[in-house]
Amino acid sequence: MQNATLLAAVDLGSNSFRLEIGRLDHGRIHRIEYLKETVRQGAGLDAERNLSAPAMQRGWDCLARFGERLASFDMPRVRAVATQTLREARNREEFLVRARTTLGFPIDVISGREEARLIYQGVARLLTPSEQRRLVVDIGGRSTELILGQGLQAHTLESYRVGSVTWSMRYFPEGQFTAQAFNLAEVAAKAVLDEAAALYRAETWDVAYGSSGTIGAVGEVLSAAGWPAGVITRDGLDWLLERLLKAQSAERLKLDGIKEDRRAVIGGGLSVLRAVFELLGIKEMQAAQGALRHGVLYELVDGDAPRPQAHDARELSVQRLAHNFNIDGAQAGRLSQVAQQFFSMTAGAVPEAPGQDAKRQLAWAAQLHEIGSQISHSDCHKHGAYILANADAPGFAVHELQRLSLLVLGHRGKLRKLEGDLQNRDFVRQLLCLRLAVIVCHARRDPDLQGLHLQEDAEPARRFVLSCRPGWADAFPQSAHLLREEVLAWQKTPWTLDVSCP
Repeated sequence: MQNATLLAAVDLGSNSFRLEIGRLDHGRIHRIEYLKETVRQGAGLDAERNLSAPAMQRGWDCLARFGERLASFDMPRVRAVATQTLREARNREEFLVRARTTLGFPIDVISGREEARLIYQGVARLLTPSEQRRLVVDIGGRSTELILGQGLQAHTLESYRVGSVTWSMRYFPEGQFTAQAFNLAEVAAKAVLDEAAALYRAETWDVAYGSSGTIGAVGEVLSAAGWPAGVITRDGLDWLLERLLKAQSAERLKLDGIKEDRRAVIGGGLSVLRAVFELLGIKEMQAAQGALRHGVLYELVDGDAPRPQAHDARELSVQRLAHNFNIDGAQAGRLSQVAQQFFSMTAGAVPEAPGQDAKRQLAWAAQLHEIGSQISHSDCHKHGAYILANADAPGFAVHELQRLSLLVLGHRGKLRKLEGDLQNRDFVRQLLCLRLAVIVCHARRDPDLQGLHLQEDAEPARRFVLSCRPGWADAFPQSAHLLREEVLAWQKTPWTLDVSCP
């Protein structure tokens, strides 16, 4: 990636939406513009975890403004990520369909651990290089991320469903501050974070850093009141609690350094931060400059640089899953290679030919297609789909894991279970190539693909043709039989597969 390239990261948080634009300069990113709007989507989730119409509209309105600013940017230079609120929202697709069009770019809903990984990257990149062991804490609107790492490598990542918006709504619903409310809020936060006490013991880190949101706001208030700049201590948190109790309500709170958009959620944020300090034995925390959006920006730079594929976070996650579930590596590699060969045959055949990312998705699905076989051989596709849909896999967005889950679910058996997904041409290409690879590799040895060719007809035919060399069907009768069964399976879908094996 060339110097002076402009990059942009959009963070759809539970409390605020943020847009950071930076210019690349010899491996460092320098801020050009920063936009932040308090959207409070997290406060718009109802008891059934559906986003309210006003909450969605606030989000769309904000993204329209961001989209206007990003209109001149190319797709590879922008990444938008959404966090806990959209992870939870049952109707998130209703919001995302319009949100993506309004912004003009894809929006990835990332898992909690993926959010934690990107937060750590953002914090670490803006710190002086050091061998110190770091604890990074980020208290957002509806989740809190805790990370242990060293240098640029995060080792322990967790995300907990406790945040400033959630806790403010639950324990300070009218913005009233009482000692009893703070006590209840802190006890409840510790209950959620309880397992963190063992994972993030004081002897496992040297320095604690706080990122973004609540911690940044608390740091600014303490600094404005004369406490050491950029440092949060237990005494400082006690002082701030006294100020809130004295004010009795968010409306009456008068503190230098507190921004108007933070006033309504400071009670919940402070109670969670105090719980983290006590539970993890933190005496002092440094306010970090880096945050989630900076991690996203630097990944745009890294993703553009030539590097071994194994360094991709998604590739490492696939390798970890394959190892943990004792997958047959030889068969997984064989199937992945064959599926990609079939997939490449369809490239360029029709408009909107498949891209490299879709091909990599297919390769990962092929490598993990037997991930459920440790539970059940006959239903491995069902168990594998469940595992992938619910896995914490660093590097993957939620929708990417969902695609892998669907491919694994569909790699064998009837296609009716995927009826709603068969309108997506890219998905159908991937699914067909995976199923064909499973068929020709059924004997768990390298297949003879000489003379096999897969062709896709142009729209609107929705037709694939697999042709074989003369004598192939006689040489491999079981494979030929399975291909005939596959033809019948696709006849019950909007797509057609023809097999020509003379």
